[in-house]
Amino acid sequence: MFTFFRFVRKARHHVLLILCTMALAACEVGLPGGDGPRVRSGAPIEVALLVPYGSDNPGDEIVARSLENAARLAASEFEGVQFEITVHDTAADPAQAATVARQAVQDGARVVVGPLRSEAAAAVGVALANSNVSALSFSNNTEIAGGNVFVLGNTFQNSAARIARHAVQEGRGRVMILHAQNLAGEVARDAVQGAFTEAGGTVAGVQSYEFSQQGVVQAIPDIMDQIRESDANALMFTSDASAALPLFAQLLPENGLDTEAVQVMGLTRWDVPSQTLELSGLQGGWFALPDPDATAAFNARYTAAYGDTPHVLAPIAYDAIRAIAETVAEQDTLGAAALTASSGFAGASGVFRLRADGTIERAMAIATVEDNQVSIIDPAPGRLAGPGL
Repeated sequence: MFTFFRFVRKARHHVLLILCTMALAACEVGLPGGDGPRVRSGAPIEVALLVPYGSDNPGDEIVARSLENAARLAASEFEGVQFEITVHDTAADPAQAATVARQAVQDGARVVVGPLRSEAAAAVGVALANSNVSALSFSNNTEIAGGNVFVLGNTFQNSAARIARHAVQEGRGRVMILHAQNLAGEVARDAVQGAFTEAGGTVAGVQSYEFSQQGVVQAIPDIMDQIRESDANALMFTSDASAALPLFAQLLPENGLDTEAVQVMGLTRWDVPSQTLELSGLQGGWFALPDPDATAAFNARYTAAYGDTPHVLAPIAYDAIRAIAETVAEQDTLGAAALTASSGFAGASGVFRLRADGTIERAMAIATVEDNQVSIIDPAPGRLAGPGL
């Protein structure tokens, strides 16, 4: 049983926080000068790990522990580079995150890993703007990327680009996009539009809906009319299982959507939570996900080391430490130029690289839903094509 739109009030609050913090970041976060902090040969790399211990949300403690464990696992697995990881509690508060990050750099940290959410990451970027120290955040909000802030979370842009390339190759390049009338929905819409244009496809239509259960229901007739009029042969859902996705998956087929003529696709992962795979309207649909073989191998190593299952965000912390280790193994600095020079790091969920604009590029697989199960139809590549941008 799914609970629809349970995060509406929190989302409004977070949007205000993000917008305010982004305004500060736009004014204060500049490009870091110089080559970044130097690292001494043979000396441990001092890493400040910012995680949401002390948060009022009990779930944040679980996330924080898993992030810390994954970071320490990455440090233990890379030979030839030593780490000194110091954990700093952010309490999931942007102001506290900025304060502890600033103090950590004053105490000698050469790089910051974290924090978790975009508003805290933006605040850390402001605090460290003049320090030349990079922050490898766990956020997936590309709006806060750039300067000294990297976002390592799985982004809309990554998923959209992977799906768009596959869709165009399979002759499903005339896409209609469904998105909520809110900030996240608009970011998702823009990512899909840009990806299909870049891949040589066509945006046949865009339909928005009010971010509520009633708004979804009321939008169904207009969506069906536009699909018919636009001659779209693909339909992109930008919502996830905690929002509109289950309702669309039920109501659109009931109102005449032919999922053989119109290929349904998702910008978010449909295997989290796994009950999403049971929705009849998603059978045969496509979505992108990190390399499942690499993810399974990481999960096994994590469980062997700590005795429990890693949180779904844990691989991001592993990747941050891995990027630092591989960079230091080749260069004597952790500046933005050094971190973005690699053609690809070996991450917990497959190959990835950091880009000069602060975003991340990940190798992803394309999956379909068959008999309520995930089936990989286009594996994640073992390397990233072309140079990083």
